Amino acid sequence: MNDRAVPGGTPSSAPKFSASVAIQARDLVRSFEGGSVRALDGVTFEVERGETVAVVGPSGSGKTTLLNLLGALDRPTAGRLAIAGTEIAPGGDLDRLRAREIGFVFQLHNLIPTLSAVENVELPMMGLKVRRAERRVRAAELLDRVGLAHRADFSVKKLSGGERQRVAVARALANRPQIVLGDEPTGSLDTKTGGEVIDLLLELRRERGLTIVLVTHDPGVAARMGRIIELRDGRVTRDVKSS
Repeated sequence: MNDRAVPGGTPSSAPKFSASVAIQARDLVRSFEGGSVRALDGVTFEVERGETVAVVGPSGSGKTTLLNLLGALDRPTAGRLAIAGTEIAPGGDLDRLRAREIGFVFQLHNLIPTLSAVENVELPMMGLKVRRAERRVRAAELLDRVGLAHRADFSVKKLSGGERQRVAVARALANRPQIVLGDEPTGSLDTKTGGEVIDLLLELRRERGLTIVLVTHDPGVAARMGRIIELRDGRVTRDVKSS
Protein backbone atom coordinates (compact mmCIF):
# COMPACT_ATOMS: atom_id res chain seq x y z
CA MET A 1 0.00 0.00 0.00
CA ASN A 2 1.18 3.52 -0.74
CA ASP A 3 1.94 5.31 2.54
CA ARG A 4 2.18 8.79 1.07
CA ALA A 5 -0.02 11.40 2.69
CA VAL A 6 -2.96 12.51 0.58
CA PRO A 7 -5.35 15.40 1.06
CA GLY A 8 -7.85 14.41 3.70
CA GLY A 9 -5.72 12.08 5.77
CA THR A 10 -3.13 9.32 6.11
CA PRO A 11 -3.68 5.61 5.41
CA SER A 12 -4.61 3.84 8.64
CA SER A 13 -2.00 1.14 7.99
CA ALA A 14 0.87 3.66 7.71
CA PRO A 15 3.68 3.22 10.27
CA LYS A 16 3.43 5.34 13.41
CA PHE A 17 5.92 8.08 14.18
CA SER A 18 8.04 8.04 17.33
CA ALA A 19 8.19 11.02 19.70
CA SER A 20 11.72 9.93 20.64
CA VAL A 21 12.98 10.87 17.15
CA ALA A 22 13.39 14.57 16.36
CA ILE A 23 12.62 14.47 12.62
CA GLN A 24 11.16 11.69 10.46
CA ALA A 25 10.77 12.31 6.74
CA ARG A 26 9.35 9.66 4.41
CA ASP A 27 9.16 10.09 0.64
CA LEU A 28 8.79 13.87 0.91
CA VAL A 29 7.70 15.67 -2.22
CA ARG A 30 7.26 19.42 -2.58
CA SER A 31 6.14 20.60 -5.97
CA PHE A 32 5.27 24.01 -7.38
CA GLU A 33 3.62 25.46 -10.48
CA GLY A 34 0.82 22.93 -10.49
CA GLY A 35 3.18 20.02 -9.96
CA SER A 36 5.41 20.74 -12.93
CA VAL A 37 8.39 21.68 -10.72
CA ARG A 38 9.53 19.30 -8.00
CA ALA A 39 11.80 21.06 -5.52
CA LEU A 40 11.89 17.88 -3.41
CA ASP A 41 11.43 14.47 -4.98
CA GLY A 42 11.12 11.53 -2.58
CA VAL A 43 13.32 12.63 0.32
CA THR A 44 13.59 10.14 3.19
CA PHE A 45 15.71 10.39 6.37
CA GLU A 46 15.51 10.53 10.16
CA VAL A 47 17.30 12.77 12.64
CA GLU A 48 17.75 11.53 16.19
CA ARG A 49 17.35 13.86 19.14
CA GLY A 50 20.64 15.60 19.89
CA GLU A 51 22.09 15.11 16.40
CA THR A 52 23.79 17.92 14.51
CA VAL A 53 23.20 17.87 10.75
CA ALA A 54 24.44 19.98 7.84
CA VAL A 55 22.29 20.06 4.69
CA VAL A 56 24.47 20.86 1.69
CA GLY A 57 24.16 20.97 -2.08
CA PRO A 58 24.26 23.39 -5.01
CA SER A 59 21.86 26.31 -5.39
CA GLY A 60 18.45 25.07 -6.47
CA SER A 61 18.94 21.60 -4.98
CA GLY A 62 16.01 21.94 -2.56
CA LYS A 63 17.84 22.83 0.66
CA THR A 64 15.73 25.84 1.67
CA THR A 65 12.53 24.09 0.59
CA LEU A 66 13.43 21.19 2.88
CA LEU A 67 14.24 23.50 5.78
CA ASN A 68 10.90 25.27 5.36
CA LEU A 69 9.16 21.91 5.67
CA LEU A 70 11.22 20.92 8.72
CA GLY A 71 10.45 24.29 10.29
CA ALA A 72 6.69 23.86 9.73
CA LEU A 73 6.74 26.96 7.53
CA ASP A 74 5.30 24.90 4.66
CA ARG A 75 3.59 21.55 4.09
CA PRO A 76 4.72 18.70 1.81
CA THR A 77 2.84 18.07 -1.40
CA ALA A 78 3.16 14.34 -0.75
CA GLY A 79 4.97 12.03 1.62
CA ARG A 80 4.97 12.16 5.41
CA LEU A 81 6.85 14.33 7.88
CA ALA A 82 6.84 14.29 11.68
CA ILE A 83 8.52 16.70 14.08
CA ALA A 84 9.07 15.20 17.56
CA GLY A 85 6.44 12.60 16.75
CA THR A 86 3.81 15.10 15.57
CA GLU A 87 2.92 14.64 11.92
CA ILE A 88 2.58 17.66 9.68
CA ALA A 89 -0.78 16.74 8.22
CA PRO A 90 -3.31 18.56 6.05
CA GLY A 91 -5.20 21.02 8.23
CA GLY A 92 -2.82 20.65 11.18
CA ASP A 93 -1.87 23.62 13.38
CA LEU A 94 1.61 24.52 12.15
CA ASP A 95 1.81 27.68 14.27
CA ARG A 96 1.49 25.71 17.48
CA LEU A 97 4.00 23.09 16.38
CA ARG A 98 6.55 25.77 15.46
CA ALA A 99 6.09 27.60 18.74
CA ARG A 100 6.43 24.44 20.82
CA GLU A 101 9.25 22.52 19.14
CA ILE A 102 11.26 24.67 16.71
CA GLY A 103 13.67 27.59 16.83
CA PHE A 104 14.79 29.19 13.56
CA VAL A 105 17.98 31.17 12.84
CA PHE A 106 17.98 33.00 9.50
CA GLN A 107 20.98 34.19 7.48
CA LEU A 108 19.96 37.85 7.68
CA HIS A 109 18.71 37.68 11.28
CA ASN A 110 15.11 38.78 10.56
CA LEU A 111 15.18 40.95 13.66
CA ILE A 112 12.81 43.90 14.10
CA PRO A 113 15.09 46.93 13.66
CA THR A 114 12.93 49.30 15.69
CA LEU A 115 13.11 47.07 18.77
CA SER A 116 15.90 46.51 21.28
CA ALA A 117 17.78 43.23 21.55
CA VAL A 118 15.78 42.12 24.57
CA GLU A 119 12.47 43.03 22.93
CA ASN A 120 13.38 40.96 19.86
CA VAL A 121 14.09 37.95 22.05
CA GLU A 122 10.76 38.40 23.82
CA LEU A 123 8.72 38.28 20.60
CA PRO A 124 8.30 34.48 20.24
CA MET A 125 7.07 34.25 23.84
CA MET A 126 4.25 36.69 23.16
CA GLY A 127 2.62 34.15 20.87
CA LEU A 128 2.49 31.69 23.76
CA LYS A 129 1.07 34.34 26.08
CA VAL A 130 3.97 34.23 28.51
CA ARG A 131 3.56 36.95 31.13
CA ARG A 132 5.48 40.15 30.49
CA ALA A 133 7.67 39.88 33.58
CA GLU A 134 8.59 36.29 32.77
CA ARG A 135 9.32 37.21 29.15
CA ARG A 136 11.74 39.91 30.20
CA VAL A 137 13.56 37.67 32.69
CA ARG A 138 13.90 34.80 30.23
CA ALA A 139 15.04 37.10 27.40
CA ALA A 140 17.63 38.73 29.65
CA GLU A 141 18.94 35.32 30.71
CA LEU A 142 19.27 34.21 27.09
CA LEU A 143 21.10 37.38 26.08
CA ASP A 144 23.47 36.84 28.99
CA ARG A 145 24.01 33.28 27.80
CA VAL A 146 25.01 34.45 24.31
CA GLY A 147 27.31 37.12 25.77
CA LEU A 148 25.11 40.14 25.14
CA ALA A 149 23.75 41.08 28.56
CA HIS A 150 25.46 44.46 28.23
CA ARG A 151 23.65 45.09 24.92
CA ALA A 152 20.15 44.05 25.99
CA ASP A 153 18.64 47.54 25.73
CA PHE A 154 20.47 48.54 22.55
CA SER A 155 18.55 48.91 19.32
CA VAL A 156 19.58 46.02 17.08
CA LYS A 157 20.45 48.63 14.44
CA LYS A 158 23.42 49.57 16.65
CA LEU A 159 24.76 46.01 16.91
CA SER A 160 27.39 44.39 14.73
CA GLY A 161 26.49 41.56 12.37
CA GLY A 162 27.85 38.97 14.78
CA GLU A 163 25.96 40.52 17.70
CA ARG A 164 22.72 40.54 15.71
CA GLN A 165 23.17 36.86 14.89
CA ARG A 166 23.70 36.14 18.59
CA VAL A 167 20.43 37.93 19.31
CA ALA A 168 18.83 35.73 16.63
CA VAL A 169 20.18 32.61 18.37
CA ALA A 170 18.79 33.83 21.71
CA ARG A 171 15.42 34.51 20.06
CA ALA A 172 15.41 31.01 18.54
CA LEU A 173 15.75 29.57 22.06
CA ALA A 174 13.11 31.79 23.68
CA ASN A 175 10.35 29.16 23.64
CA ARG A 176 12.72 26.39 24.78
CA PRO A 177 12.55 24.39 21.53
CA GLN A 178 14.12 20.98 21.12
CA ILE A 179 15.03 21.56 17.47
CA VAL A 180 17.02 24.53 16.12
CA LEU A 181 17.12 25.08 12.36
CA GLY A 182 19.48 27.45 10.59
CA ASP A 183 19.28 28.73 7.01
CA GLU A 184 22.87 29.80 6.22
CA PRO A 185 23.24 31.24 9.75
CA THR A 186 26.87 32.22 9.09
CA GLY A 187 26.44 33.23 5.46
CA SER A 188 26.56 36.98 6.11
CA LEU A 189 29.41 36.82 8.64
CA ASP A 190 33.18 36.80 8.34
CA THR A 191 34.97 33.51 9.04
CA LYS A 192 35.92 34.33 12.64
CA THR A 193 32.48 35.61 13.64
CA GLY A 194 30.75 32.76 11.85
CA GLY A 195 32.92 30.29 13.73
CA GLU A 196 31.94 31.92 17.02
CA VAL A 197 28.23 31.53 16.18
CA ILE A 198 28.76 27.81 15.43
CA ASP A 199 30.75 27.47 18.67
CA LEU A 200 27.78 28.97 20.51
CA LEU A 201 25.23 26.67 18.86
CA LEU A 202 27.30 23.56 19.61
CA GLU A 203 27.84 24.63 23.20
CA LEU A 204 24.09 25.16 23.65
CA ARG A 205 23.49 21.78 22.06
CA ARG A 206 25.74 20.12 24.66
CA GLU A 207 24.02 21.97 27.51
CA ARG A 208 20.41 21.48 26.40
CA GLY A 209 20.46 18.38 24.20
CA LEU A 210 19.30 20.39 21.19
CA THR A 211 18.89 18.89 17.75
CA ILE A 212 20.52 21.19 15.18
CA VAL A 213 19.97 21.17 11.41
CA LEU A 214 21.80 23.80 9.36
CA VAL A 215 21.65 24.55 5.64
CA THR A 216 25.10 25.76 4.61
CA HIS A 217 27.36 26.34 1.62
CA ASP A 218 30.40 26.51 3.90
CA PRO A 219 32.40 23.23 3.99
CA GLY A 220 33.99 24.30 7.27
CA VAL A 221 30.60 24.68 8.95
CA ALA A 222 29.37 21.38 7.47
CA ALA A 223 32.45 19.55 8.79
CA ARG A 224 31.64 20.67 12.34
CA MET A 225 28.24 19.00 12.25
CA GLY A 226 28.02 15.32 13.14
CA ARG A 227 26.31 14.38 9.89
CA ILE A 228 26.08 15.71 6.34
CA ILE A 229 23.06 15.28 4.07
CA GLU A 230 23.61 16.32 0.46
CA LEU A 231 20.77 17.24 -1.88
CA ARG A 232 20.88 17.45 -5.67
CA ASP A 233 17.85 18.05 -7.85
CA GLY A 234 15.55 17.53 -4.87
CA ARG A 235 16.94 14.11 -3.92
CA VAL A 236 19.30 12.91 -1.19
CA THR A 237 22.53 11.92 -2.89
CA ARG A 238 24.71 11.50 0.20
CA ASP A 239 24.02 10.96 3.89
CA VAL A 240 27.15 10.40 5.95
CA LYS A 241 28.55 10.87 9.42
CA SER A 242 31.04 13.71 9.44
CA SER A 243 34.63 12.79 10.32
